[in-house]
Amino acid sequence: MLMLPNDVNEGLRPPKTVPRHFAPVLEADESDFQRVFGGEDATHFEIGRPLDMDVPVCIDLNRLVERSNGIFGKSGTGKSFLTRLMLCGTIKADVASNLIFDMHSEYGQDATSEDGTFVKGLRQLFGPQVLVYSLDPASSRNRGVNVDEEVAIGFDQIEVGDIELLRDELNLTSTATESSYLLVDRFKERWLKALLEMDAGTLRGFAEEAGAHAGALSALKRKLEQVARQGFVKDSAPAGLIDRLIGHLERGKHVVLEFGRYRDALAYMLVANIITRRIHRRWVEQTELYLRTKNSADRPRQLMITIEEAHKFLNPASARQTIFGTIARELRKYSVTLLVVDQRPSSIDGEVMSQLGSRVTALLNDDRDIDAVFTGVSGSASLRAVLASLDTRQQALVLGHAVPMPVVIRTRPYDAAFYRAMGARETTVASREQNYSDMDELFP
Repeated sequence: MLMLPNDVNEGLRPPKTVPRHFAPVLEADESDFQRVFGGEDATHFEIGRPLDMDVPVCIDLNRLVERSNGIFGKSGTGKSFLTRLMLCGTIKADVASNLIFDMHSEYGQDATSEDGTFVKGLRQLFGPQVLVYSLDPASSRNRGVNVDEEVAIGFDQIEVGDIELLRDELNLTSTATESSYLLVDRFKERWLKALLEMDAGTLRGFAEEAGAHAGALSALKRKLEQVARQGFVKDSAPAGLIDRLIGHLERGKHVVLEFGRYRDALAYMLVANIITRRIHRRWVEQTELYLRTKNSADRPRQLMITIEEAHKFLNPASARQTIFGTIARELRKYSVTLLVVDQRPSSIDGEVMSQLGSRVTALLNDDRDIDAVFTGVSGSASLRAVLASLDTRQQALVLGHAVPMPVVIRTRPYDAAFYRAMGARETTVASREQNYSDMDELFP
């Protein structure tokens, strides 16, 4: 509910108090929804419509990208399609650059729903505005994706902080970090390669000299060999690869990073953390330059980073160590925000959840997940019942910074009409035209 001010020229304001007893109450109609949520324009994007009305519910894209946001829902409720909608809105309005860590290779090019229906990816909708990077270019090409560049990670790019993030995946002990820093003190950025090249005698000799425990070093080497076996980890990475990726983002392009066959958590967390850490450093440097020069040309472009399985990066143990936790807490200070996509919001650190500006939530059944979604939201008791009553498909609760009030919507269809609204050209392949027609129910 919104309150009408005494001066009608002031516009609508959020309510500060409960209306007095016997205050007039009227049922909201379509004109009221239009007045509150506005119409779709250059910076307002239709995300859906109320369940019993045919009127657009729009989100303010400028307010959306100012802060980190979340898309939540249990498996099978259509989080990927909700994410596509949000990404399309920000790309079409050009309010931010997007970096999407595409763990399942479903955002750049064609994807399918569970019934086998094909839907267009961001590259097909926005053409050269969207670049596709891949850890596994062979897999991408097999799906008909033209890869702009192959991504490789060099041993010298992996820092101790990246290894700390993989504590659970590698089953590292509490001494692993201490042993790693001893190696860094001696070998600098070559620490990982030096460890992997040590034989038993060399390892014992180093342990004696550095005051380390030989058994701990041996165990660390054995576990980090899992990292070395990843096909995209090389002795040295191509020069300037990440710098070129960052340059595209700075110039307003959007990058989808596909993982191909490297879909395990270890590969996803390692690559996402390394790339994002470098991006954050660049944006911090650019922000400091802008604050010094006061020149608008030096101001960094707004950037939104999309991560799936967000609880792996933002759980209570990792959120204070990873670059993703830093970004979530800093909000818009350095013009970098997150779009976190997850089915287990209760596993995300409570401090991070409280900092999320807007939340789009499909059906959740677990009480802990429902509680987590409403972290930091006042008056959430009544909304809990609303969230628990959603259908499993194409319904979501939208609340937060980008909308004037919480609202339950039937999400916008991701269909041929949507493609035209995004400015996409019709495909010339007859089979694809058939696949893209009559898509009213696309959510898996």
